[in-house]
Amino acid sequence: MSQKILVAGAGGFIGGHLVAELLRQGHKDIRAVDIKPANEWYQHFPQVENLQLDLQLKDACEKAAKGTSEVYNLAADMGGMGFIELNRGLCMLSVLINTHLLMASRDAGAKRYFYSSSACVYNAEKQTDPSVTGLREEDAYPAMPEDGYGWEKLFSERMCRHFMEDFGLTTRVARFHNVYGPNGTYEGGREKAPAAICRKVITAKLAGSHEIEIWGTGEQTRSFMYIDDCITGIEKIFRSDNVTFPINLGSAEKVSINQLVDIVEDIAGIKLKRRYKLDAPKGVNGRNSDNTLIKKTLGWEPNTSLRVGMEKTYRWIYDQMSPGRR
Repeated sequence: MSQKILVAGAGGFIGGHLVAELLRQGHKDIRAVDIKPANEWYQHFPQVENLQLDLQLKDACEKAAKGTSEVYNLAADMGGMGFIELNRGLCMLSVLINTHLLMASRDAGAKRYFYSSSACVYNAEKQTDPSVTGLREEDAYPAMPEDGYGWEKLFSERMCRHFMEDFGLTTRVARFHNVYGPNGTYEGGREKAPAAICRKVITAKLAGSHEIEIWGTGEQTRSFMYIDDCITGIEKIFRSDNVTFPINLGSAEKVSINQLVDIVEDIAGIKLKRRYKLDAPKGVNGRNSDNTLIKKTLGWEPNTSLRVGMEKTYRWIYDQMSPGRR
């Protein structure tokens, strides 16, 4: 396993878990890159080459990709719905990362390239009802994705396709559906719903309060994929010979935000009065992953139950928030 592997966005939630998995597999020659200083990375592994680079810049991408054979692009300026609805311009600028990294990977002679897309690429008209059926890969067109973030992801998917067609760079694209788990963001405005709900419940429990604020009506639905399933799926898709198209990577277990709160309350052993902030960012009314295609092509789908994954996530966030730890 002497081929150099680049993980872009390695200081982030998913990138950190991916580097850990590559090390478990026995890979030694790994270059981990992130815009954040090393002391802000969620997971940091001194045994790999760690670089702080702004991958929106072309020369930074060329430095990151030099000598690499395989590239995982997980780098983006993004967060949960509270971030992407209020920072559409910043989200769109992430197109520079994928554009420059594709060019640099091609010029460096890389053989394979992975791009982390998002369920935000899907047509908004298909997500107006909380009882939505699972979104199929073809539901991305005709295009009407999440404004800002979704458009950037959809455009970058096309870039990957055309670099494979025009330049022979093998590209693989996965559309992530709400990834959660330990060693990730749980406060500060960029966190997603599972971590935010855990934080709010833990805050109420530690403070002896009995209230929780929920964005929207709580009836909006989503599916949430545990990080271990995400990493397994990335590797299966990246190594596949037949997944030459963007494919869903998400759980098919649909729940409402109210049901998600129910689960976390049960884990915490507490019941809270719910206050609904109806003017807060809440995204589409319903979104779920149709896993027909991934089961057909890979014989696998994410299978960690939400209850099991949330128990692990809750415990980790509780440890971070405990008075002694802070």
